[in-house]
Amino acid sequence: MRRNIMRGNAPFPHRSLQAQPEPQAPPSRAEALRQRLSRFRARFGNALLVGAGILIALAAMLLYDTAKPDPQRLTLRDIDAAVEKALEAAPPKPSYSSQVYEVIRPSLVRVRALGPRGEGGLGTGVVIDDRGTILTSLHVVRGATRVQVVFADGTESDAEVSVTQPENDLAVLRPAVIPDDLVPATLAPRALLRVGDEVVAVGNPFGISNSLSAGVVSGLGRSIRPSKITQTLNNLIQFDAAVNPGNSGGPLVNRAGEVVGIVTALLNPTDQEFFIGIGFAVPIETAAAAAGSPPY
Repeated sequence: MRRNIMRGNAPFPHRSLQAQPEPQAPPSRAEALRQRLSRFRARFGNALLVGAGILIALAAMLLYDTAKPDPQRLTLRDIDAAVEKALEAAPPKPSYSSQVYEVIRPSLVRVRALGPRGEGGLGTGVVIDDRGTILTSLHVVRGATRVQVVFADGTESDAEVSVTQPENDLAVLRPAVIPDDLVPATLAPRALLRVGDEVVAVGNPFGISNSLSAGVVSGLGRSIRPSKITQTLNNLIQFDAAVNPGNSGGPLVNRAGEVVGIVTALLNPTDQEFFIGIGFAVPIETAAAAAGSPPY
C-alpha cells in the first residue's frame, strides 16, 4: 500500500491537468472585409448619409441649371406692349379740371336779368353761404326790373339785388327760394395765388350752361376800365382761361375747387365781345366783403 509522503503538515503538491482551447482558424478575406465594412459603417454611417444627401442636392441643382432655358431678352417692343397693357388695366385718373368741375358745379347759378319788356341779359352766379347768398357781376343785373336764378339742381326762383358795389362791378342776390340740398362754394383768398397757378372759369357763355375753360393766372393787381363800366376796376386777377358773354359773375376756381375770384370782364381791343386771351376777375375777398362775409 502506497502512502503519501508528508513534509511536515503539507501534502505533496501536484499539478491539475486542464484542457487547452483549440486554436481558431483565421477568417477568410471576404469575412475580414465584411468586418471592416461593418466597423466603418458603425463609425461613419451618419456622416456618409449627410454627405450622400449633399451630393444628391448638388446633382439636382446642376441638372436644373443645365435644363433651365436661357432668359428671354426683352426688346423695346416687348416693353411698350407691357406698358400699354398695364395702362389699359389701370383706371384712368381724372384730370384736375374735371375734379374741380365736380366740386364747384353744385354751387353754380344761372342768372337772368329781365327788363320792362321782358328782354334781358344772361350771366352766372355762385352760392357762397347756407342762406343762398349769390355773388355775381353788377353789369349782369344793372337796370333789370326782375332777376331770375336757376340753381344747379334745377330749382328756379326770383331774386332781389340786395347789395351793389359799382367800384368793383359786384352785386349780391338774395333768392326767394333755395334748394334743400344747397351746396355753398368754398372760398380762398387771392393772397394764396401766384402767377402761373392753374385756374378754371365756369359759367354760361352765350347761354351754354355750365361750361368750363382752363388756364393759368397771368397777372395780379391789374387795373382796367371795361367798355360797359364807367369807372376803372382795380386789384384784379388776370387769367387766360377762355370767357365770353355769359361768363360774367361766374367763379374763377383754383385746383382745389375753391373760388378765388368773380369773373368780371374780358379785354378786347375791338368793339366785339369775344375772348382773345385776357380775362379779369375781382378777388373773392373783395366780393365776399360786399356780401357781408368776414374779410380773409
